[in-house]
Amino acid sequence: MEYKNILKDSPIAFFDSGVGGLTVFEKVKKLLPQENYLYFGDTKNMPYGEKTEEQLIEFADNIFKFFEKKNAKAVVIACNTSSAVAYEKLKDNYNFKIYPIIQSVCSTLAQLDVKKLCVIATPATIKSHTYSKEIAKYNSEMEVIEIPAPNWVRIVEEHRINQPQSIEQVKEILEIAQSYSPDKIVLACTHYPYLMDVLKKFMPEEKFIDPSVFFAQNIKKDLTVLNDKFEYEKFYVSADPENFKTASELFYKLTELPELITL
Repeated sequence: MEYKNILKDSPIAFFDSGVGGLTVFEKVKKLLPQENYLYFGDTKNMPYGEKTEEQLIEFADNIFKFFEKKNAKAVVIACNTSSAVAYEKLKDNYNFKIYPIIQSVCSTLAQLDVKKLCVIATPATIKSHTYSKEIAKYNSEMEVIEIPAPNWVRIVEEHRINQPQSIEQVKEILEIAQSYSPDKIVLACTHYPYLMDVLKKFMPEEKFIDPSVFFAQNIKKDLTVLNDKFEYEKFYVSADPENFKTASELFYKLTELPELITL
């Protein structure tokens, strides 16, 4: 598909179920500071990891249509769950290029000098087995262990990172992961890097991989039609702008409340 009607100063758009995608947004903005940006946090429907395939496709379709009206020149699925479930179903339906996090980073993960890779993600991402399928395309020798962490997104979104119950829930998942003796652990949800202060209580920080680092670099390499001058960034949510602004502060400080919209 060609994107002839997209102007170079059109924005790059991002979406996630909440604040997690800001871990990608922040890295891309540093690499491409001259671009204009949109971000949508679908906080009304958070967490995505507990939703059905039909729901996830509907959410993504509505968000893509919103970005199409905003004349986005590219849309970044800064959400592992949506990348796993909705991307293949919707990727050819819009007038912009779509960047899904899982499919974009697995070729890089497959090149790592490790034999055993553990992927911790939402239940929906794990159920799809997208990480293991995509890595196998490039490296059939790598063993991929996939473990769901059903509570981790809520811990971040509800500002419960340092509560004893939350720390115990993180510890329980890491103990399961450690039982497989993996070489590296992929934090396969963009919310999970927010938990690093807790994660490194139980394992060395270098054990963990934040795929958003690879993802941002891949986006920079691919986006060649660059804007001349940064003019704006705009944030939107489907519910509770105040909570979004508060939860975002670990990774990106918003100067004003995001706009509340209904899709």
